[in-house]
Amino acid sequence: MPVRDLRSLPKAHLHLHLTGGMRPSTLLELAAQQGRQLPAGLVDPSSVDLDATGLRGWHKFQRLYDCARTVLTGETEVRRLVAEIVEDQAAEGVSWLELQVEPSSYAGRLGGLHRVIEVLLEELQDASERHGVGTGLIIAANRTRNPGEAETHARLARRFVGQGVIGFGLSNDETRGDTRDFQKAFRLAREAGLIAVPHAGELRGPGSVRLALEQLGAARIGHGVRSVEDPRLLEALALAQVACEVNPVSNVALGVHDSTAQSPVLALRTAGVPVAVGADDPLLFRASLLDNYRALALTDEQAADLAACSVRASAAPEPVKERLLAGIQAWSDTA
Repeated sequence: MPVRDLRSLPKAHLHLHLTGGMRPSTLLELAAQQGRQLPAGLVDPSSVDLDATGLRGWHKFQRLYDCARTVLTGETEVRRLVAEIVEDQAAEGVSWLELQVEPSSYAGRLGGLHRVIEVLLEELQDASERHGVGTGLIIAANRTRNPGEAETHARLARRFVGQGVIGFGLSNDETRGDTRDFQKAFRLAREAGLIAVPHAGELRGPGSVRLALEQLGAARIGHGVRSVEDPRLLEALALAQVACEVNPVSNVALGVHDSTAQSPVLALRTAGVPVAVGADDPLLFRASLLDNYRALALTDEQAADLAACSVRASAAPEPVKERLLAGIQAWSDTA
């Protein structure tokens, strides 16, 4: 176990969804102000089974997520959410944050897709300056919807290259949709210099990761834990240094693993695959980034290695990466 507080370890957080990053206290406060009654699963997530491996499991999770999003009624609430997310990340020693959003879910409240991204980037920039956390925004498509919408999102992302948008993702229920249908959207994004960061290898097996690599040009894999089931895939990930964004606590909550002790983080690292630990949706899983690190029962050396992986796999500018990696080395040297 680490003998020092992991807050002092420089790190990047690469897997965090916008609504899922909301503070539980903020959700309760906004719901009370708006006269909304929240389902028990949002007030006390331990009261509901979020196992997404069952027939209706993902639907249950998504329903709670959508319900939480209803309190984000306009710019004021969204700006508060972003500001609090960055503040919380700074408190955990995060030096670089990549926040993911599927913008169509917020477009009706903020005046369109373009305005959603403008608001998020403006607030990320302000919060970044206040708290000293570098930030980037990932625009994600929803794999349960028409691939044409994903192409619209990719063109939207292209318009904000160089302004804070750094990547293009693919999220929602992995068991639905055909990954190959999203090739054009990801090609559009990659051609503009955006990194491809689709979800794969959580609810579906290693084949979904291979599809993300071969069809979408993935530079990172959101989750990717099922990759350990295929030794040849592990070799490919290690050779290309494609990082898996592993979220140990959410993997357990969604039924992928029975306990965080089963997380393949160390097995992936032994195979040479970079791993970036993430928190996914702390609002629903009640586990921050540091909670996910702690759940793995790491040694100081292992924690530093994972932090370095997160920095190298990020879209942070090279001078920022060099500074953070030097900080991680200094943290290790003072053991």
